[in-house]
This record gives sequence, C-alpha cells and structure tokens, in this order.
Amino acid sequence: MASIITATTTGGLTQSADNSGVLQLASGAGNLVTVPSVTGTMITTASTFAGTGPAFSAYKSTTQSLSSATFTKLTFDTEEFDTNNNFASSRFTPTVAGYYQITGALNNSTGTQTLTYIYKNGSQFKQGINGNLFSSNQSSLIYLNGSTDYVELYGYFGTGTSTGSGAEQTYFQGVLVRAA
Repeated sequence: MASIITATTTGGLTQSADNSGVLQLASGAGNLVTVPSVTGTMITTASTFAGTGPAFSAYKSTTQSLSSATFTKLTFDTEEFDTNNNFASSRFTPTVAGYYQITGALNNSTGTQTLTYIYKNGSQFKQGINGNLFSSNQSSLIYLNGSTDYVELYGYFGTGTSTGSGAEQTYFQGVLVRAA
C-alpha cells in the first residue's frame, strides 16, 4: 500500500490510501508527481539545481587584436543570455556551487597556431584544441565554488593579429550541469 499526499489551500496536507505501491504528491490543482522507488538522488527544478541554474552565452561582435605568442584575455561585448546575471566584464562568476560545462571558441583570420585556454581564478586551467591553424575550441567540465571561483577565456596566436567576430566564430558559454 502507498499514499497520495495532497496540498490544498483549505485543508492543508491530506493523505489518502492508494494501492499503486508508490508515493505520490499532488497539489490542490491536480498536479501529480510520482516519487520513484529507486535509491539515489532525486533532481528537482528548484533554482539552485541544474535545469534552472546559471547559464550564459556571449560572443565578440567586433574583432580584437592579439599580440603574437602572448596569452590574451578575450573580451566579449555581446551577451546572448545570462540567466542569473553572473557574467560581467568577460568573466563568469556563478553564485551557485557546482559542476559547470564551460565552452569557448576562437578564430584567427590571419595567422597560424590558434589556442584557447580557460583560466580559472586568473591561472591557466584547461587548454583548448588547435582544430586547424585558424581556429581553436575548448569544452571542459569544471567545479566552481559559487562564491569566489571564476572563469575567463584567453586566446593565443602563434602569429596573427585579430580574432574573428560574430556568434559563430569567437564565443564563450557556460551552464550548470549539477549543483554541488
């Protein structure tokens, strides 16, 4: 035997018998959730969990000059979205601790050897792949503590002078995958 627990605006919580063998939660409006019978962690849609947590996407709408053989912070002047206002000054500083998928891409329209680096708290953390001589992308799963940790995207040109521009060429994105 199991129970259905219902929250109503007049009677508070009520319980009724059910022969389904599972626990069910219902609202007075008839919304019904079945709690699975497996062991483990149940994901909810609270704002501090994946699915509704922090996410951002930004790109360069203009080119940026980079000195050859120098790691340079990339600046992003256009936000596509920033769900929790955690992206500012080309830096992502989430306020929810967890594991974030961080992705970036850089195009070099004039040179050779193009690399992207994700910097965490001001230091090189993950190196991107030099897909060909003119582009590099990076995607890494990174733990961020939700208070002081931040990430930035840096670029490196062996030779060359300016980045590509546009949402499809030079971008920086991140999303909460799982809260800590």
